[in-house]
Amino acid sequence: MIHWLAPNDEYFPPLERALDAPNGLLAAGGDLSPQRLLNAYRAGIFPWFNQGEPILWWSPNPRMVLFPKELTIARSLHKTLKKHHYEIRTDSVFTSVMQACAAPRKAQSDTWIHPEMILAYTALHERGFAHSVETWIDGELAGGLYGIAIGKMFFGESMFSRVTDASKIAFVHLVKQLECWNFGMIDCQMKTKHLASFGAREIPRADFARILNNLVNIPEIARKWHFDYVYPD
Repeated sequence: MIHWLAPNDEYFPPLERALDAPNGLLAAGGDLSPQRLLNAYRAGIFPWFNQGEPILWWSPNPRMVLFPKELTIARSLHKTLKKHHYEIRTDSVFTSVMQACAAPRKAQSDTWIHPEMILAYTALHERGFAHSVETWIDGELAGGLYGIAIGKMFFGESMFSRVTDASKIAFVHLVKQLECWNFGMIDCQMKTKHLASFGAREIPRADFARILNNLVNIPEIARKWHFDYVYPD
């Protein structure tokens, strides 16, 4: 049974109440206010819904995650990274990154990154919680990703590429910088071959929640990001 959120209720039911089919559906309704979104992510819950439909809140089991120290870099990508033909920027065009992630893709007629989501996450960005990592090539935005950082936990949301490997370049720099900052885990939400190729793996939701609870409660100042990490030659 789906839990319907009251208009002023910014908290969520226990994760154990999430449905098995569809996997992880926990609640519906509410809004995308900054406080509700932060409460959701701190509890291991994220919104995912089509435009014009009720907001749906999810916590799948198992959960796809990447521990920064377990990052795997393919030999071909390693060679590309060493060329340094790109520039990594952070938080310089956050909304543009979200809009690029929302652009139509092959075999996909619509997107869950619709204007309501873009407005909500831009509000989190303005508060220092949502971040973009961008790959620039020849002065043009070539690819990137965005997500949420709370404490020492990062929640990945989406990525895009306009140039081959551009999103992968941004992702590697993200993971390496988070490792330098002692972030403990990256939430990848659902299993994909693409993420598995980087070393991401599934863990039980109970383990995810336990690790998450420790990481989001580590004091961390919400701020605009600046990366110091440089991929070695």
